[in-house]
Amino acid sequence: MKVDVKTLDAKKAGSVELDDSIFGLEPRADILHRMVRYQLAKRQAGTHSAKGRSEVAGTGAKMYRQKGTGRARHGDKKAPQFRGGGKAFGPKPRSHAIDLPKKIRALAMRHALSSKARAEALMVLDRAEVEAPKTKELHTKLEKLGLANALIVAGQDVQDEFAKAARNIPNIDVLPVQGLNVYDILRRDNLVLTKDAIAALEARFK
Repeated sequence: MKVDVKTLDAKKAGSVELDDSIFGLEPRADILHRMVRYQLAKRQAGTHSAKGRSEVAGTGAKMYRQKGTGRARHGDKKAPQFRGGGKAFGPKPRSHAIDLPKKIRALAMRHALSSKARAEALMVLDRAEVEAPKTKELHTKLEKLGLANALIVAGQDVQDEFAKAARNIPNIDVLPVQGLNVYDILRRDNLVLTKDAIAALEARFK
């Protein structure tokens, strides 16, 4: 698959051949769904906690006598049905992470990249570099390229000036190629890869 390479000034800078084994697959929604679910579950903090009846503060004395009142038999006021009592089966800190085989995770990345290529939402940039960290200037350049909602993936490292210029632009994310993930690819309308990023991805999936 051949794709044109563009500069940040919206000029053509040649073309590049994309590997069909990475960018030419038929996207499978089930694999992408499993991967997104895996990522979102793994990022959950799992720090929610509620106190049970043995943990809340309160006296352990019997509320009233067992017999003769005509009311239900109760022990102390820490029972869940009373205000201030413990929570029955409340949440406790735990990990929400689920298992997903490594091969499925790698396949999901290929399918996510292929889905953008198939939808013609994939753009290749010559370089993701600017002379000065000016947000307005970069915003204007991205508008010329038609990028209002995009994930920009640089090479091994993101240029500091480019990262600073882009971080205040809404709906624009910038990542190094090592940080590329399925969820971030799918949550943005367009995927922008530099030539260095493509070379790194092809080396990664060989």
